[in-house]
Amino acid sequence: MEILKSLLLFGSCSWLSIFSASGYKTCSSNPLINTDNTHFSLSSYFCSMDTETQETNLLQGIEDNYGGVKVNLTEPMTVESFASKLRASLQEWKKKGKKGIWIKLANGLEDLIAPAKAEGFEYHHAERDFLMLVSWISDLPSTIPANASHRIGIGAFVLNKKTREVLVVQEIDGHFKGTGVWKLPTGVIQEGENIWEGVLREVEEETGIKTKFVEALALRESHKSFLETKSDIFFLCELEPITFEIKKQESEILAAKWMPIEEYVNQPWNQTKELFRFMANICLKRSQDMEYVGFSKVVTTTSRGKESYMYCNTDHANLLNATRGLTSTSTSR
Repeated sequence: MEILKSLLLFGSCSWLSIFSASGYKTCSSNPLINTDNTHFSLSSYFCSMDTETQETNLLQGIEDNYGGVKVNLTEPMTVESFASKLRASLQEWKKKGKKGIWIKLANGLEDLIAPAKAEGFEYHHAERDFLMLVSWISDLPSTIPANASHRIGIGAFVLNKKTREVLVVQEIDGHFKGTGVWKLPTGVIQEGENIWEGVLREVEEETGIKTKFVEALALRESHKSFLETKSDIFFLCELEPITFEIKKQESEILAAKWMPIEEYVNQPWNQTKELFRFMANICLKRSQDMEYVGFSKVVTTTSRGKESYMYCNTDHANLLNATRGLTSTSTSR
């Protein structure tokens, strides 16, 4: 019995076979062994050790809402250790019926890419501080979403209604460099930025003009227009100027000014390039006839309580804004 106590205190799971061969039952039952009035639960003891050992050999992840697992690796580990844990984890996840496996590698862990790819992982996307790998391990058809497919661009139609002049710029670099074309201020929405916020920011950065968002007048979608494969959605927005003194951005803007809207519309570029002719026509129509109605923003909240913005017909947007907080969906005019 002293030998048995020593074996138990030493704690090696490899001795489980000794107890089984000696007539002791293993994890399928739960016998108590009395050694000098000390009770040991062999099955609980060794099952616990097996579980702890197994968990230390697995990658730690959290389950997502789609039957997958997300692993976030931030601390260095050897390639050998990672490869071993990854193989064991994949076996365990497959047993549990998991589907998409995401591995997020922080900067400095690039040496773990090769062993992950050897197990079937592929690049999904990358940011400045991490790389995301993914693998679909289910026999079901993959539902892994593609990497970001679009970027959001914005253009600003800033009209001084008193003078019927529109704010225009010439750019130092880019597609319009050296063309002499006067164009609307444009830019790209930043990560986490609302469309209406982004267009206000771009106008102020490029021209120093402070504005107020009025409406989104139109939107355009174009494919393979960014990084060769990405699509672009462009929002043409009307802004109301609050200030009028121009202070151009020296790094990007060659010149900026207020131009009569008819002169802007009638530029040869706007008359010969169909997309720009359409945009100029929309701006002219809006300046002449306020019955041209765009989309106004409606502040709302998601099902999780996060603030969000919806854009809809201006007349109905005003109605929705007036009924915020009500639970009925029967709002009508």
